[in-house]
Amino acid sequence: MIRRRDFITLLGGAAAAWPIAARAQKAKLPVVGWLDSSSLEARRDTLTAFHTGLQETGYREGENVVLVYAWADNRSERIAPLAADLVRRQVAVIVTAGVTAALAAKAATTKIPIVFGTGGDPINLGLVSSLNRPGGNLTGVSTLGNALASKQLQLLHQLTPSGKAIAHLANPANPIAQSDVKDVQTAASMLRLEVDILNASIPGDIDLAFETIGRQQLGGVVVANDPFLNSRVNQIAQLALTHKVPTVFPHREAVTVGGLISYGPSIMESIRPIGVYTGRILKGEKPGDLPIVQATKLQFVINLITAKSLGLTVPPSLLATADEVIE
Repeated sequence: MIRRRDFITLLGGAAAAWPIAARAQKAKLPVVGWLDSSSLEARRDTLTAFHTGLQETGYREGENVVLVYAWADNRSERIAPLAADLVRRQVAVIVTAGVTAALAAKAATTKIPIVFGTGGDPINLGLVSSLNRPGGNLTGVSTLGNALASKQLQLLHQLTPSGKAIAHLANPANPIAQSDVKDVQTAASMLRLEVDILNASIPGDIDLAFETIGRQQLGGVVVANDPFLNSRVNQIAQLALTHKVPTVFPHREAVTVGGLISYGPSIMESIRPIGVYTGRILKGEKPGDLPIVQATKLQFVINLITAKSLGLTVPPSLLATADEVIE
C-alpha cells in the first residue's frame, strides 16, 4: 500500500522520508527508492504492476520492505537532486521510471543497484553496454514504446483514410524525443502523410497544440510515449473530443478515459518484471548479471464510444484485430 507520508516531494536534502528510513533501519528492513520524473497520479497503474512483481519474490511493502517515492512531478530540474537524495539515504535499490530518471540515477551512483524501465534502447542511451549481461550496477526492462510510430500511424490512417496531415505531440524535454520524432516522420512519409510536430512540456502547451490542430484541421494526432504526456491523458483525450480529432495513444489507460485508440506495450508486461528484478536483487543477485528484459507484448484497444462521438466508423477488420473494444 502506498502511504502519502512515505513520499519524497522536496528537493535535495529534504527530510520527508527520513522517518521511514529510520524506522526501516531500526527494523532492519531493506529500503527501495522509486525515482520518477512524473507524478503519483500518472503512475497508479504502473505502481500496481511493480508491486505485483515485487510480491512474486516474497516482498510486500510495509511488511518486509520499505519503499520511498521521489516524484519530480514533471519538473526535469528536480530529478538530479532527488536521485542524489536517494543515494545519500543509502537505499538498497533504486527503481526508475522513464529515461530521464534512469540517466539521473546512473549519474548519481555506481554502487547502488538500479532497476530501470525505459521505452528507448538502453545501449544507445548509455545505460548498459550489453543486453544479455549488462554489467555494472544497472539492469531493467526495455519496451518498444518509442518505436511503434509506423503501426500507430497505420491504425490511425485506417480510421481516417481521407486525412492527409497529422500531428505528433511530443515532449522536447524527453531525451529520446528526437529519435521518436524521426520515427514518426519516416512512417508518415511512407504513408504519404504530412506531419506537424507539436511540442508540449507543460499543461498549457497541450492546450495550445490542440488549438493549432483545430485551426489547421489536422486529421489526427499521434501522442508520444512520454511520462509527462502519459500523466495528461485526461486532458489530451478531452481536448481531442472537443476539437473532433482522432488520436492514438501508446497505452490502454488513455483509451479508458476517452481516447480513441491505443497501440503499445502492456504496462503489466513491462513493469511487473521490474518488481521481480528488484526482489531478486534484494535477495543478493547482482544487477549486472540480470539480462535486460525486452517486453514485447503489445495491446491494441479501441473506444467505440469515442469513435461514435467523432463520427467515425471503425472497419470490421480493425475490430477483429483489437485486443479490447470499449463500448
